[in-house]
Amino acid sequence: MDMLYLIDILGTIAFTISGALVAINKRMDAFGVFIIASVTAVGGGTLRDVLIGSTPVVWMQDMTYIYLIVISTIFAIIARSKIDFFRTSLFLFDTIGIGLYTLIGVEKGVTAGLHPIICIALGVMSACFGGVIRDILCNEIPVLFRKEIYAIPCLLGGVTYFVLELFPIPDNLVFLVSGGIVIVTRLLAVKFHIALPIIAPKS
Repeated sequence: MDMLYLIDILGTIAFTISGALVAINKRMDAFGVFIIASVTAVGGGTLRDVLIGSTPVVWMQDMTYIYLIVISTIFAIIARSKIDFFRTSLFLFDTIGIGLYTLIGVEKGVTAGLHPIICIALGVMSACFGGVIRDILCNEIPVLFRKEIYAIPCLLGGVTYFVLELFPIPDNLVFLVSGGIVIVTRLLAVKFHIALPIIAPKS
């Protein structure tokens, strides 16, 4: 199996479970849980593909994504009593998801022949905008716009990707290190309460 495809599959599973857990926490019905799980999983990637002109978007061409979303959503519903440490499990799946999807977005940009800065922006978009749509539909201020560090780990992961590409390093290792940077940075930021300053209005 292609490494990039495997990363996309794992990211889809992680974000689907993340979205399903948010919807369950909001006490939505089964249809609502499925919709929120779906937009979390494919929202950022859909926007990315539309912007680079890659249509139909990937999940419309490969039914594997739909099957994964359905199975992962059902798993989250059935196993919610086991994985329902909402704060911990939701955070973990969301963090894994942004790490994996950052790489997918960057690689899509590279394949399209775009400038590295645009590729990194696509990585951030792929990683974060599914969560933005999820939070808006759940009537929450998107985590991307709060003081909690969310997009910056994706930026660091994207930069790491291009730095490593300057050296004769196997692609699998580039993906592993870059994705790890995203995940570890976000974990450390939350653990040690590292956050951006809030811009308060003048009194």
